Amino acid sequence: MSKKNALVVGVTGISGSNVADHLLANGFTVFGLARRPPQDRKGVTPVAADLMDPASIAKAVAGLDISHVYFCTWARQDTEDENCRVNGAMLRNLLDAVTQTSKPDHVALVTGLKHYLGPFESYGKVKPDTPFREDQARLPYQNFYYVQEDILYEAAAQHGFAWSVHRPHTLIGWALGNAMNMGVTLAVYAAICKETGRKLLFPGTPQQHEAVTDVTDARILARQLVWASTTPSAFNQAFNIVNGDVFRWRRLWATIGAHLGVEVETYPGHPTPLEQQMAGMDATWDAIVTKYGLQSYKLSTLASWWHSDADLGRELETFTDMTKSREFGFLDLQVTERSFTDLFDRLRAEKIIPPASAG
Repeated sequence: MSKKNALVVGVTGISGSNVADHLLANGFTVFGLARRPPQDRKGVTPVAADLMDPASIAKAVAGLDISHVYFCTWARQDTEDENCRVNGAMLRNLLDAVTQTSKPDHVALVTGLKHYLGPFESYGKVKPDTPFREDQARLPYQNFYYVQEDILYEAAAQHGFAWSVHRPHTLIGWALGNAMNMGVTLAVYAAICKETGRKLLFPGTPQQHEAVTDVTDARILARQLVWASTTPSAFNQAFNIVNGDVFRWRRLWATIGAHLGVEVETYPGHPTPLEQQMAGMDATWDAIVTKYGLQSYKLSTLASWWHSDADLGRELETFTDMTKSREFGFLDLQVTERSFTDLFDRLRAEKIIPPASAG
């Protein structure tokens, strides 16, 4: 590997931000692409582009000699047909532009477990066997993950680069303003509960409360992405990526409550979605920010009630097999409790949520 010039697409998101950090720690030159990339991100050269505008991307990557691409973004649409059209075009436009000016060695694509569960509008209609394995057949529904994979395979064959596909479960880690970050959402939820005298009520289904499940720390995803893109024996493969342990929410919920200093409510045996519990809490959050001198983020920027409700509202068992990844040589393990507690500690240190002594 002669060059180590990485383009991280979606550098402001939870997966992109963490992979950028890991690439920098491993000696890469990192270019961070987003519509509005941060200008003050240490070590990351900002690249501004709209992935739906081919001319915008071509201008942005002109002159960059990119060896590794990490595609870590998506745009949610109202229907899966639109998801396929838009997210497929985003990846195709990016690859077309990069391969015009560079000869990348490797392109990594981040998707997720909807590969096995189906898109939101067909979610769980077919109940796949668990744990999910990479060799399971595609489901008989439209799915933008499948569209993106096929675009990746076609471009790799045409331009001669290696590829990898990474399928995380729910991502836990440091990122603000991300629509899919359950860890930050639960931390904000707990802060509101504590301040208003509520108990921490698990919002999901009995199946999620009781069943074995898993999650993906954004840091272990980043490590797998860089490993797969720099290990020739792992080229041209799809890999699941989760922490490597399993848990039940009924136990982890108590750990979360204890670490955030809020009493846990007895589970009532039915869902009580966060969107319902937290309706009308914007002014309450603003008051918490003022009271504790927190950074002035709006509630809607930090908390993604709908996404956490979707994850915790599943009515089917969901966990993932990591055997293939281990057989290929990726042996990392992340303890899930620490995924949450490390994040909560950083959120306190960065003044995103109140200090431990609050309340």
